[in-house]
Amino acid sequence: MSFTLAIVGRPNVGKSTLFNRLVGRRLALVDDRPGVTRDLREGEARLADLRFTVIDTAGLEEATDESLPGRMRKLTERAVEMADVCLFLIDGRAGVTAADEVFADILRRKNAHVILGVNKAEGQAAEAGALEAFGLGLGDPVRMSAEHGEGMDDLYRTLQPLADEFAEKARLDPEMAPEVDVAIGEEDEDGEEAAVPQPTRAKPLQIAVIGRPNAGKSTLINRIVGEDRLLTGPEAGITRDAISLAADWGGTPVRIFDTAGMRKRAKVTDKIEKLSVADGLRAVRFAEVVVVLLDVDTPFETQDLRIADFAETEGRAVVVAVNKWDLEEDRQGKLAELKTMFEKLLPQLRGAPLVTVSALTGRGLDRLHDAILQAYTTWNRRIGTAKLNQWLSAMTEAHPPPAPGGRRIRLRYMTQVKTRPPGFIVMCSHPEDLPASYRRYLVNGLRTDFDLPGTPIRMTFRSQGDKNPFKERKFHTPSRLRKHTGKPSPKR
Repeated sequence: MSFTLAIVGRPNVGKSTLFNRLVGRRLALVDDRPGVTRDLREGEARLADLRFTVIDTAGLEEATDESLPGRMRKLTERAVEMADVCLFLIDGRAGVTAADEVFADILRRKNAHVILGVNKAEGQAAEAGALEAFGLGLGDPVRMSAEHGEGMDDLYRTLQPLADEFAEKARLDPEMAPEVDVAIGEEDEDGEEAAVPQPTRAKPLQIAVIGRPNAGKSTLINRIVGEDRLLTGPEAGITRDAISLAADWGGTPVRIFDTAGMRKRAKVTDKIEKLSVADGLRAVRFAEVVVVLLDVDTPFETQDLRIADFAETEGRAVVVAVNKWDLEEDRQGKLAELKTMFEKLLPQLRGAPLVTVSALTGRGLDRLHDAILQAYTTWNRRIGTAKLNQWLSAMTEAHPPPAPGGRRIRLRYMTQVKTRPPGFIVMCSHPEDLPASYRRYLVNGLRTDFDLPGTPIRMTFRSQGDKNPFKERKFHTPSRLRKHTGKPSPKR
């Protein structure tokens, strides 16, 4: 998909009909009554050789309160901010209304690429409405009939130059993907620790906030950026797309990804929710630090553990944040309980920061900021080869490796080969026989002795092999020796 197109307009102007035509199927409900569409619906659109994502939105209402129409409007406005191109649809037969003028003014401020479409423009009845559309100041209107398929070629010609502009972009732009598994050159292996790359406006620190539905992810991000950029509410599952927001958080340039709440796979039946969860998992791969947000009332449920384990498996720095701390009465007792559960249920993230916050009041966000920076620093840490081998010698002397079958496994050499996350190679004899318990012993020792709490650690064990260069080489018996072997000489 080269770009995203959001179709917006008043109720009953034909947005869902156009959506169905672009995707080639009746995905959206269509009815003569206004207000049938209440939520965002995405589809894969095809228009000649163009391929793009199209979003059907709820009809724009003038309500701005917390009523259902008001919240539907906020959701539509969010789709406008999220989309690359916005198609503002009006009813050619009804002409330009006062509401159309209000919404046109909003769109001019919110989206740089706005296309004006005049629907139901077949016949002479829409002629006056098409002429009035010029007065909205959104450029030349595209006349069309979503019901009969008229005007699709004009829409194609309008979208074509924009498609070229967005050809290399996606909702999660590949250019935003962070550098991970960074190799350390041979000339740097023996050096001291290098400086950790500092976030800049050009390369901000990328953070993904993940968790179960209704844990408060969007509320937390709104509090961090200092404005209500994301739709929130008491209902679970409001967020559906991984949306990134740039901000300056405590002097640190950051890009924060809000993700859809992730439920157990068996409970995810809605197609859009499945796409949302997949989008959220993809956002983890675009992050450097992942904040796993828990609900203080139901922390460390099975899905929380799976989410945290996924972030660790992807090799990202992890911070665990417990939200809604303002509702907890016995805070000291609860905190002790949380730490015990964390150590027991997530041993692979031993030492990762555990922070209590309140997204509603903003309490604890300074501690969360510091924990994220600390996790990022640890994720980038490098250790000199000399220090590692001194440490390895001390570890093997304290607890020698096992000797399966009477053969002592020898750990000969160790070096760090990667950062983001830290990756190490240990050269040893018979690596296939080294038990998992001894591997954990070394990983836990690394965490403790080199201050690597919580970050994923990749430790690979390799065999140096036999150094005899003639082992695999085959030789022919010289002719002068064949008489001693009893074999006949080859025919010439």
